[in-house]
Amino acid sequence: MSPLTSRLRRSPVSLVLPWLAIATLVISGCSLTVSSDDGCLGGANSEWSVARQWNEVALDAIRNDLPAPTVHARNLYHMSAAMFDAWAAYDDDAVAVFLSEKHSASDIEAARDEAISYAAYRVLEARYIDSVGVIETIPALDTLMSELCYPIDMTETVGDEPAALGNRIAEAILEAGLVDGSNEAGGYEADYEAVNPPLIVKLSGTTMVDPNRWQPLAIDDMVSQNGILLDSGVQEFIDPHWGFVTGFALPAAPSTGLPNDPGIPPHLGDPTTDQRFKDGAVEVIAFSSLLDPADAPLVDISPASIGNNPIGTQDGTGYPVNPVTGEPYEPMMVNNADFSRVLAEFWADGPDSETPPGHWNTLANEISDSLDAEPRIGGEGEPVDRLEWDVKLYLALNGANHDAAIAAWGSKGYYDYVRPISMIRWMGGLGQSSDPNGEAFHPDGLPLKDGLVEVVTDSSSASGERHAHLEDYVGEIAVFAYVGNPSDPENEIGGVDWIRAVDWVPYQSPTFVTPSFAAYVSGHSAFSRASAEVLTGITGSKFFPGGLGEWEIEADWLKFEAGPTKPVTLQWATYQDASDQAGISRLYGGIHVRADDFEGRIMGAQIGQAAWDLAQTHYGR
Repeated sequence: MSPLTSRLRRSPVSLVLPWLAIATLVISGCSLTVSSDDGCLGGANSEWSVARQWNEVALDAIRNDLPAPTVHARNLYHMSAAMFDAWAAYDDDAVAVFLSEKHSASDIEAARDEAISYAAYRVLEARYIDSVGVIETIPALDTLMSELCYPIDMTETVGDEPAALGNRIAEAILEAGLVDGSNEAGGYEADYEAVNPPLIVKLSGTTMVDPNRWQPLAIDDMVSQNGILLDSGVQEFIDPHWGFVTGFALPAAPSTGLPNDPGIPPHLGDPTTDQRFKDGAVEVIAFSSLLDPADAPLVDISPASIGNNPIGTQDGTGYPVNPVTGEPYEPMMVNNADFSRVLAEFWADGPDSETPPGHWNTLANEISDSLDAEPRIGGEGEPVDRLEWDVKLYLALNGANHDAAIAAWGSKGYYDYVRPISMIRWMGGLGQSSDPNGEAFHPDGLPLKDGLVEVVTDSSSASGERHAHLEDYVGEIAVFAYVGNPSDPENEIGGVDWIRAVDWVPYQSPTFVTPSFAAYVSGHSAFSRASAEVLTGITGSKFFPGGLGEWEIEADWLKFEAGPTKPVTLQWATYQDASDQAGISRLYGGIHVRADDFEGRIMGAQIGQAAWDLAQTHYGR
């Protein structure tokens, strides 16, 4: 984590404006209704396993904290490993991750619940005691312990009692965390100095020393994605050292900090990849041009038309039938701009700001709720109870997400790759690179594309012409793209029009604009595909239960501006389809290019498969 973030994690929260999405996941018509019980009756949600209850409390802790995906993925993994080790202590075949002990008890179920609770509580308490959301998080942890009838002042680590075992497991994990390369004791700080000076977002253009390297942004009134006011207007790179952190199934990082090397991204000026670099920037402009619902066509967003992509592509054309029901998927016709804007916002930080790793825990929990009361690990063999399912799911899922954070941020730290806002403003400020004999030519400029990237001319800016409002900028590059956030986002939209390339902004909050770390590879793509691989493994099918997963978005749900104009229901046939949608959403949002997304998907697939394979050895399968 950057020094800025470190300081903020240890400061009182200045402003907390949690974004609560009005959305419910529905899988094949099934939804979850949760009842509440008061008193010491096994927790407020006592029909859930104790592991699920701790997972939900952890997700709330993330929502109340600064959105650092690396740190939260690590916390979820360590809590999940703590719960698994506590469960495994009472199983003959299971192999612990951090602390291997075997115990017996007259009531195994009660012993497991107690050991799991102390282990999870101690890990979460230690990790969030200095968070900006401490005033919400620590009381929530204490409340759950009270509801479960476990006194928090029981801190003994010696003996065979379940509480002591849980405390001992947490102690072992917390000690390991101090030497795992994260620099937790130092507030996750790392040495990093940006090559490029800050891009001042409110001003036109940018200055770059190296256009292939990451550029921090200078933003007035900078706010994190989940609404926490920050005390500096210049971004600092979050966790550039994370590639050296000890993972779950990842090999130890080499001296480069690249435990999973995706290869060199396209570079401006490189003879073999220059055109890919330029085309990637133009593609993001094309996505930006789709964000005006006023003139957008209706498109089918059902699995009948989208999904089923080969790995590392966006070439799929959907599925002829639902493989579970044998019936064709019903078309889902939606305004294309509403779909585009919903994708950009829904996948940005999770619908309730739980960051991508937490978002996939939310999805996994909803999927679990739709399964049989006694699901089967891998979709085969003897059924297991809900506690066994949950501890095994969380170990594999959060082991994969932790590894995805390490590998993705290892790539971010090593390649230090540029974001689209810098790409487009820099190249657009230089000129156009398509016509050496044309006006505003520069070999490193934006490629021209009719209707999307053009030179402003006397004729094109004449009265009544498409560039008329840009008549003062003849000779400059104009792009047909999102014009920026409206002054009244609750009631207005930004829309799409011809703007100067040097003024281009992504579809994001004006107080956020672009994440505070390098682009390559996309963390969303890596997290999402890794999670999809684990869900495929543990359920025994790549398809959502019933062959269809849905997330319902109400009208006027968007945060960045007004909309959508009508409800939008996102649909996916497979977990991989959902993960691919998370990846491509970052192009709609204007903060990644194709190379970031596709290489992140490939990385995530490798990581998820490795994590699932290793998790099964811990299960004793």
